[in-house]
Amino acid sequence: MRIVLQRVKNAEVTVQGESKGAIEQGILLFVGIVEDDTEEDIEWVCKKLSSLRIFSDEEGKMNNSIQDVNGSFLAVSQFTLHAKTKKGNRPSFMRAAHPDIAIPLYEKFIKVLGAVSGRPVETGAFGEDMQVNLLNDGPVTIIIDTKDKE
Repeated sequence: MRIVLQRVKNAEVTVQGESKGAIEQGILLFVGIVEDDTEEDIEWVCKKLSSLRIFSDEEGKMNNSIQDVNGSFLAVSQFTLHAKTKKGNRPSFMRAAHPDIAIPLYEKFIKVLGAVSGRPVETGAFGEDMQVNLLNDGPVTIIIDTKDKE
């Protein structure tokens, strides 16, 4: 599971002009799932995301977690995070999990993240052409990959 996260002042996902999920201060998550991702990966990354100290304290240092700032998550499925660009000019997405595997894992990720963090988790629309609007805060952008836990 590969996640690109951005600390945001606000973010919203729309599909055909209709809002599907929106947050104020929090973390926007782009979530890419591969076929060998497991529930163990989900548990690990949800704990990591819930305790990641990427929000500024009173002194401007990144010491606060999403709980400390009463923030929210917005999770957007994004198979393109697993693009391979080694050969040619058209990316290959062969590593990305097919929907029959990815959808249940994505739904489990959303449920576990909400339970572990105790924070609201908004979502986009899996498999849809989505537009994501955000105001990046910092900017702070971090990549987390469950295959690279060390």
